[in-house]
Amino acid sequence: MHPFQSTPFPAQRPADDGPDGQGFAVVDVETTGLGRSDRVISAGVYQLDADGEVTDHWYTLVNPERDPGPVWIHGLTSEALEGAPTFPEVADQLAERLRGRVMVAHNALFDWNMISREFSRAGLRAPVEQRLCTMVLARDLGLPLPNGKLSSLAAYFGVHQRQAHNALDDARVLAEIFRPSLHLARDGGIPLPLTTCVAVTDLGEEPSAAPARGGSWSSSYRPSRKRPACPFPNPGRWRDGNPLMQGMRVAITGDTATDRELLEDRAIEAGLHIAGSVSRLTSLLVTNEPGSWSGKARKAREYGTPVVGEDAFLQLLREVAPHPGA
Repeated sequence: MHPFQSTPFPAQRPADDGPDGQGFAVVDVETTGLGRSDRVISAGVYQLDADGEVTDHWYTLVNPERDPGPVWIHGLTSEALEGAPTFPEVADQLAERLRGRVMVAHNALFDWNMISREFSRAGLRAPVEQRLCTMVLARDLGLPLPNGKLSSLAAYFGVHQRQAHNALDDARVLAEIFRPSLHLARDGGIPLPLTTCVAVTDLGEEPSAAPARGGSWSSSYRPSRKRPACPFPNPGRWRDGNPLMQGMRVAITGDTATDRELLEDRAIEAGLHIAGSVSRLTSLLVTNEPGSWSGKARKAREYGTPVVGEDAFLQLLREVAPHPGA
């Protein structure tokens, strides 16, 4: 075993089957940044049985063979990562802990994108068929949270965070949060918001690609298409817990797993207006990087515009309410 990897503890009980014969793998990764070309520098996984009980855990540092990025956030310096295994060297061990399980993460799309790209770079496919975002689950449960942060969810369930932005501790916190969330969903007859995982093949390494401000790579750097005007007037801002409504002005910023044009086409087909910028009239901003310094994200914070991640937006697109005047 590599010295930078933790020893799994013995299983507390035999792993049961979860949804569709699968258990759960609660995952957190720390990375060099938020974009397509960024790399995983640590990974933590807690394996859970069908009842949300922990059966195993695993953690490793990963040498990205490049600058570690925002050390002030994750605390992992180049010196700390020197001598750690590269991702291809831990890919099989990570795959073994993910295989046959639903991947659970907070803002799961981000973790899936990062993990999937690392497997793709190694010439492999991450063995995950479905993921579950705890941000979406919290919304579906109607939890009275002030925001979508992991710290808010932890405070609600009384889970103590020992070391924020440490992949193993964040995975532990999330595992402790997920267990009661899972029971609340089952007791309330609320279906788990499972999303099919599609392998990411765009690695952000094309020579023609241009880095966005802050080193992040964005799929928004492309020629815009001329689209027909939305036939519905803007009904106002989206409110958490309510469906989207035809005519709402939706802006999208940052990296998305779904092809940007496809995502916009789906929104337009549902009767939404895709806005090229954020203003006081914007109903909703969709981003997987709410804390980024993109112009749209900064304007959203300035105006108090509601913000959701891509996974949550895809869930909302399933049931868009008709415009009152339609």
